[in-house]
Amino acid sequence: MPFDHGGDWAGFYAAHGTFPLDFSANISPLGLPEGVREAVTRAMDRADRYPDPFCRDLRAAIGETWGVSPAWVLCGNGAGDLIERAVQAIRPKRALVTAPTFSEYPAALRRMGCKVTEHRLEPKNGFRLTEAFLSDVTEDTDLVFLCEPNNPTGVTTDPGLLKAILTRCDRCGALLITDECFNGLLPHPEAHTLVPYLEGYRLLVLNAFTKLYAMPGLRLGFALSADRALLEKMGACGQPWPVSVTAQAAGLTALADKTYPTRLRDLLNNQRPKLRAGLAELGAESITGEANYLLFRHPDAALADRLEEIGILIRRCAGYPGLGPHWFRVAVRGEEENRRLLNAIRQVTP
Repeated sequence: MPFDHGGDWAGFYAAHGTFPLDFSANISPLGLPEGVREAVTRAMDRADRYPDPFCRDLRAAIGETWGVSPAWVLCGNGAGDLIERAVQAIRPKRALVTAPTFSEYPAALRRMGCKVTEHRLEPKNGFRLTEAFLSDVTEDTDLVFLCEPNNPTGVTTDPGLLKAILTRCDRCGALLITDECFNGLLPHPEAHTLVPYLEGYRLLVLNAFTKLYAMPGLRLGFALSADRALLEKMGACGQPWPVSVTAQAAGLTALADKTYPTRLRDLLNNQRPKLRAGLAELGAESITGEANYLLFRHPDAALADRLEEIGILIRRCAGYPGLGPHWFRVAVRGEEENRRLLNAIRQVTP
């Protein structure tokens, strides 16, 4: 079966009988926050009961952390679950996305029969969104997806332009959905979030514990919106128990660790420029990303295949609109792992 994302360690294991060094998935290199594993183990004592369908305690903790009412929070089985729920609840006829971007936006929209317009991001602009995007938001647009920072480029949009896009969407009657799953990994997350504008605008903000707290296997995401009717519709567009007992316990414990995000950002701020410089020395042209991953172009289109042969996974980006077989993405990990990646690239390329 084809899989359009990174992180398929199980496929690698099935083929090679060993685990890879995985740079294809952008997960925090710090691993689970302290106490999460213990919290999950303790939560197993409640596995003989249904989980709280409304995630009451978790929504209260998320609301406190992000400064919003718990009534504005909807939890789900990862951000992917909430993307599907949002599209099903809104049922848009016309939507606007950037390209390249996270593939699940256009995929979910097209599954609903929605006509998708792609606004192409240009390499000559560093894949950065410009004011030209505003003219693509029209009165015929029902829904706009933005990934901030964008995946796979790692690039953020100027905050002034973000606000202009939000205003434009509101005037045209379009709902803006911003995916902020990587926002917490930015050097200054507060400078790029649209959460302060939830009230008074047609806005839904997506986030997850997947990347920031290194828990993709637990599947935990959340949506923020002042439109409670929209959240109720989204809640009805799926199973009634989307978040397990263990995932809720993990989320509560992760949010209680107030030092973890700072330690992670410090590590990334130290390692990102080193990894980018190392890639440049090896002939790779990388984009100035701000998150925990780097998009780069390499002369060898078979680079990912060569690295996989020696046990290292990187993300092939040929499937993204506007990219091609020479484009790849790698996560920013710890110093030793990053050094192993660079040495491996040096080893497998002429």
